[in-house]
Amino acid sequence: MPTPNQRVGEYLLDQKIGGGTFGEVWRARHHVWTDQLVAIKIPTDPQYLRNLQHEGSAIHGLVHPNIVRAIGFDPYAATPYLAMEYVPGTSLRQLVRQRVAIPDAVAIMKQVLAGLSYAHANNIIHRDIKPENILIHESAAAAHFATPGLVKVTDFGLGKAATVSAGSIAYSASLNDDAGREIAGSLDYMAPEQRSGAKVDARADLYACGVVLYELLTGEKPAGTDLPSDLNPAVPKQLDEAFRRSYARLEKRFTSADEFASAISTCGKPNLGGKPNPVGPTFHAPPASPQLKPPANRPGTFPSAVDCPRCHEPVDSTDQFCMHCGVQLVTQVRRCRKCGAYPDASDRYCIFCGETIKPEMVTA
Repeated sequence: MPTPNQRVGEYLLDQKIGGGTFGEVWRARHHVWTDQLVAIKIPTDPQYLRNLQHEGSAIHGLVHPNIVRAIGFDPYAATPYLAMEYVPGTSLRQLVRQRVAIPDAVAIMKQVLAGLSYAHANNIIHRDIKPENILIHESAAAAHFATPGLVKVTDFGLGKAATVSAGSIAYSASLNDDAGREIAGSLDYMAPEQRSGAKVDARADLYACGVVLYELLTGEKPAGTDLPSDLNPAVPKQLDEAFRRSYARLEKRFTSADEFASAISTCGKPNLGGKPNPVGPTFHAPPASPQLKPPANRPGTFPSAVDCPRCHEPVDSTDQFCMHCGVQLVTQVRRCRKCGAYPDASDRYCIFCGETIKPEMVTA
């Protein structure tokens, strides 16, 4: 088993950051250039060695901002290894648990699809897309996930050349608690044709992306015929339709990652200019001073209810977004700059990360 300060190739192991039944992932430093950090996959089960060979071969030459880059590879060394770009941060699983804003979910998915489009163009199918295999750089939230290269796809161990039954080693610090648990291609994200053992193509990855998109929008995995808007009313119809076309039978599914990306491209705009960012079906900035009016004797409304200026449905006067149509109701959104969550107007601490909410921190 790998240990701290162990020499592997040109690198000294520093800290374990992920793993599974078949191996571990360690952060490591170059033995001479100590400021050069990498993530190293090391198989701890001989059965995984062939899978590591497949992954090393698959990602060789895949140079794209949204794919974790291969740096060094020696499956025949005394300690076989695959050295990859180190991404400080966490996996997408953490963001799924916290729930992200709709524009941020769209920005994340567009980066994932950009990486997959490049991989597919190079005849590589991932086969194991899931939040654990999508890495989020620690600075991504501050950029609203829109800066290219802050969202990266990793773990091509089940790539086109590998068998579906092979295990994978997940490169994600968020999986430390799952060490020892086999995390081979998850059934929750597998397309029907992949589950049945039939031949798969790039559309299997698009099915998995649909499941990930649903999780980003709702915090839950899809079940039955529910659409994202059934759980989150702020989700626009375009995203419902994009999910429907990805989470479908093979012949009805998107034909390419680019087609999927195009379908969601108008559904959210990252806030890079300091302007308000709506989260509903249409994305026009609200007026500087929204005209919120008390509802006219509407039964069932709460004491502090006002009318949404767009759809005229009742909303609470402290809401930042309309729960019915998603329009932004304030000119400046209170937002925790540490985790990106939206605290209530009266909150002194972020309910998601515990950060103290200071006036200079909360406007987006």
